[in-house]
Amino acid sequence: MSVQPIIEGVHINLLTQKAAVQAAIGHAERGNGFNLFTLNLDHLVKLRSSTAFQRAYATAQLVTADGAPVVWLARRQGAKLERTTGADLVEPLLAEAARRGVPVYIVGPGPEAQAAAVAKLKDRHPGLTIAGAETPIVPGDDSGLGPFDIDALAERINTSGARLCFLCLGAPKQELLAEALRRRCPRVGFLGVGAALDFIAGAVSRAPAWMRATGLEWTWRLLSQPRRMTRRYARCALLFAELALRALVGGRGDQPPALPEPAR
Repeated sequence: MSVQPIIEGVHINLLTQKAAVQAAIGHAERGNGFNLFTLNLDHLVKLRSSTAFQRAYATAQLVTADGAPVVWLARRQGAKLERTTGADLVEPLLAEAARRGVPVYIVGPGPEAQAAAVAKLKDRHPGLTIAGAETPIVPGDDSGLGPFDIDALAERINTSGARLCFLCLGAPKQELLAEALRRRCPRVGFLGVGAALDFIAGAVSRAPAWMRATGLEWTWRLLSQPRRMTRRYARCALLFAELALRALVGGRGDQPPALPEPAR
């Protein structure tokens, strides 16, 4: 039986991209609502300081490992898993949604990026049903969401008939919004996918595949967005140093990755 690791109280129960796609599309076909989050170091930092983020994560029935450090920490517990980000899930999940006739709703990122991404996705996945798409301004921070008509958004999603909803807002907003919507949309699966549609639209350049495969995507993002990412990476690096030391003292002598993977 495969080991499902627990990191800082978060249970990672989707060990591969294939498993994540199968679980999400299976729930969606049956109309069983869910929240799927992708755990990374930035999320772990937020979980230590934000009770709102903790509440949101408590609703996540499905969790993947996003980032080389999280994968390494999980493997220290004996888990056999692979890195699975929100951006990695979008295309294969939409391919299955198109094949099985599962309607999809999209929230975010911005009007231009969303329109460009949706056009590309429809072209790549014939038969894909986009039941609704919008780009609302969702206020909020680590402490919670600001004034926003969640009931109205939930009504639009329910009325659309969508069974999957991609939230492209970045952490913590997408996770906080997923928690709020999950209670109002019991037949919809919500996934926080960060900058996935920005990548698809070409509005943001993603790191080359070789950098993603070797755990060096953080360097690409740091060089691309130094002001935004430097402070975040510093907090992530400190937390990872603590968790890695704890893992090394408590287990095998594997060497941890040199630096943390970026947040989504």
